[in-house]
Amino acid sequence: MSPLLESLAAGFRGDAARRAALDEALRDGLPGPRSEAWKYTPLRALERRRFGVAPAAPAALDEALLARIPSPRLVFVNGRHVPALSRLDDLPDGVSLRPLSEALAGGGEALRFLTRRFERSDEVFARLNAALAEEGVLLQAEAGVQAEAPLHLVFVGAPAGEDLAWHLRHRIELRRGASLRLVEHRLRAGADARHLDNSLAHVHLAEGARLVHARVQDDDAGMTALLRTDAVLAADAEYRRVDAELGAALSRHELNVRLEGDRARLVANGVLLGSGRRHLDTRLGIDHVARDTAAELLWRGAAADRSRVVFHGGILIREGADGTDARLSNKNLLLSAEAEIDTQPVLVIHADEVQAAHGATVGRLDPDALFYLRARGLPEAQARALLTGAFAREPLAAAGAGPLHEALDAALARALEGVVAR
Repeated sequence: MSPLLESLAAGFRGDAARRAALDEALRDGLPGPRSEAWKYTPLRALERRRFGVAPAAPAALDEALLARIPSPRLVFVNGRHVPALSRLDDLPDGVSLRPLSEALAGGGEALRFLTRRFERSDEVFARLNAALAEEGVLLQAEAGVQAEAPLHLVFVGAPAGEDLAWHLRHRIELRRGASLRLVEHRLRAGADARHLDNSLAHVHLAEGARLVHARVQDDDAGMTALLRTDAVLAADAEYRRVDAELGAALSRHELNVRLEGDRARLVANGVLLGSGRRHLDTRLGIDHVARDTAAELLWRGAAADRSRVVFHGGILIREGADGTDARLSNKNLLLSAEAEIDTQPVLVIHADEVQAAHGATVGRLDPDALFYLRARGLPEAQARALLTGAFAREPLAAAGAGPLHEALDAALARALEGVVAR
């Protein structure tokens, strides 16, 4: 058994069902380069590391770090909920937001939510999450709720005496006709934390529900973030999300969306910004099951220094999903000779009456545009930063105008300041 799995298994405190998930993970081990879904994600160094369990008492955190994040907000530090930093007074009527640990104390429904089985052998981290998760977010909007002010989820990796691992499990549920805005912040505490965050989110949108979801991943440069989102959309539901992958030493996010109801709609945009020696990996799995569904996927990547950016955009249109409209665009910028970008668009169609398109490019900054800016007096570094910023900001439009877009734009601007185009 690898040191990683041995150290994670030492923190097990679950029942028989969760023990079965852990045994499956230990039996199959970590996926290797022969696994198609993991061949671009380097796990060898992670496999040799050991992690402790985060103590029950949350680590101290300077509240100034949260100054830009209004209420309502739910805050977690090193995988533990921090009531003193959370603010739920302004929670809209008909919306429930609470930590998973609170529900686990009562048993019943929350425990059943954690017993989902993961069948594939390469779903090791999902199985570990099923076995070890003790904390997370439970968010529910009742039927017909129309909440305009965004809700904020905050996750911070803070300094500790050792490298820690945590496994967060989230459930986000919007009932019929509900509408909600959500911002997910993954913040750095400024101390180069080297923890492991293994998080899994379930998103369920009932008929006619609408969720706008912005996620900013700006973890410390030493963090490992293995994140997964599984979403299911009923008829006429709409899921709009923007992901900004800006931090962590190793970051991987799997976004799996099933459009199960007729006329369900997905808009999923993102920007991947690599610098230093970071590895950023995003894998989309969009499954069109019902008729007249739509998916618009606009992703931009930029890699500087010796970073590596990986993108997999998978679209499956099943038999009977006639009327589907699916479009994927992934464009990327290489900002240094040592950086690497791998992109893999995949489109599988089993229906006849569909519209579908996908494309991917990897290139460098337009020399004519660069010359134009230089000719008007801009220094080369400033001209490159200006062009890179314009390129990277295009996906943010999916968040619409207002606080969500502002939060994304501010986070991207801060990240771009640390990327010197070469």
